[in-house]
Amino acid sequence: MNIISVRDVKKSFGSGDSRTAVLKGVSAEIAKGEMCGIFGPSGSGKSTLLNMIGGLESFESGSITVDGTELSGMKNKAAVEFRREGLGFIFQFYNLIPDLTIRENIRTAEYLAKAPLPIDELIETVGLKEHQHKYPSQVSGGQQQRCAIARAIVKNPKVLLCDEPTGALDFESSRIVLELLERVNRQYGTTMLIVTHNEAIRLMVDHIIKVHDGRIAEDVLNEKKLSASEIDW
Repeated sequence: MNIISVRDVKKSFGSGDSRTAVLKGVSAEIAKGEMCGIFGPSGSGKSTLLNMIGGLESFESGSITVDGTELSGMKNKAAVEFRREGLGFIFQFYNLIPDLTIRENIRTAEYLAKAPLPIDELIETVGLKEHQHKYPSQVSGGQQQRCAIARAIVKNPKVLLCDEPTGALDFESSRIVLELLERVNRQYGTTMLIVTHNEAIRLMVDHIIKVHDGRIAEDVLNEKKLSASEIDW
């Protein structure tokens, strides 16, 4: 069963002579519960695609449906409700509130949800039980990213959108964060889209999409999927 459907989507920036086509008729289907990696060089359009699926950017033509909701022509108020109810976002930079503790940062999203995940269970799942009463400045970058992941999934979103989630992390922290994403996918059945330059992530996802020059250059299922712990990072 597909939870995300992208059909012949086009997107340009600028106007007149400076108009640049970023996506040139992109189509893709993402199944419920998949971990999908979206790969491609800088400027290929992969982050733009992620933002459109998340209702953060509009598109000129085509169709995007997420869990039965058509995003084309969606008004701002409806888009806010759509993001709040069904989506979680993780970015390269953690965007934590510095004067709130780790636990309090996570709870800022808990209050938005109708049926949030149990926060104590979640804090233990992401390995922050011993650090939950510390402030972001008192923990490592990897621990801050784990907090950001917990904040994104405490709402129990059906879809988690990750834009370069390990881009600001060192090797060991990246491995831990990817193992955590894998565990969240397995434990909660969360559909994940991960935009990344890290080609090693191809080995651990169910579905591989490669974007090049605004088009889908590769769209395949990974038949030799490895767990994050098995990969030689």
